[in-house]
Amino acid sequence: MLDTGEITTWLTDMDGVLVHEEDPLPGAADFLAALRAHDRTFLVLTNNSIYTPRDLAARLHASGLDVPEQNIWTSALATAKFVAEQMPGASVYAIGEAGLTTALHEAGLTLSERNPDYVVLGETRTYSFEAITRAIRLIEGGARFIATNPDPSGPSFWGTLPATGAVAALIQTATGLSPYFVGKPNPFMMRSALRKVDGHSARAVMIGDRMDTDVISGLEAGLRTVLVLTGSTRAEQIETFPYRPTVVLPSIAEVVPLVGKYSNQEA
Repeated sequence: MLDTGEITTWLTDMDGVLVHEEDPLPGAADFLAALRAHDRTFLVLTNNSIYTPRDLAARLHASGLDVPEQNIWTSALATAKFVAEQMPGASVYAIGEAGLTTALHEAGLTLSERNPDYVVLGETRTYSFEAITRAIRLIEGGARFIATNPDPSGPSFWGTLPATGAVAALIQTATGLSPYFVGKPNPFMMRSALRKVDGHSARAVMIGDRMDTDVISGLEAGLRTVLVLTGSTRAEQIETFPYRPTVVLPSIAEVVPLVGKYSNQEA
């Protein structure tokens, strides 16, 4: 059972929960409307590091979903926060799109190709062999290796595309050094999101469609978890994992009635 009487913060994955590619999933708009109607604190989380929160808010709006950019937390934002906390003002060689480079700049970090403190690998649709080669040589020269997320592949109109995890594996094989992945399933992604909204894990829930990223990272961060069956994980696969979500629901539509239940913030 999900004790919604104690939930004050709602975290939810985006792809597979609210949208499938460009199409909204049933109940997504109602879920967001319920959060606003009951003045619930919420964040939409995504391992996608390509887009800025403003870009993602615009893409969701085009799908009929109203999510302000301040309510979006990406692996790029979490990565920039992590690096800035580890070494304020660090220099970074970044492979990625505007979502990553903007986040790094806004965190007070400097982009550099010469003797950077970090190599940060994000997602891009146009991975450059030259950029990957430079990253390998910089890591061999002493740069610390960070990656936004471990997802090995992503979908496209034409089929599967290699993503951050696959390219990170290439660099790891060439250098013999493993990256530190900041995005899900790292619980840092959850904890940094909670700090952004001044939330507490004991009074928060994570909604996702993947057992191996959303559920495990929520569990390890001390959150209750909801698995919806509109994305990657199928019902028959749940038993193959050594951990369980707090509750399994067919879709986000079944979460809508839970949002309006009594909470400690209401009289």
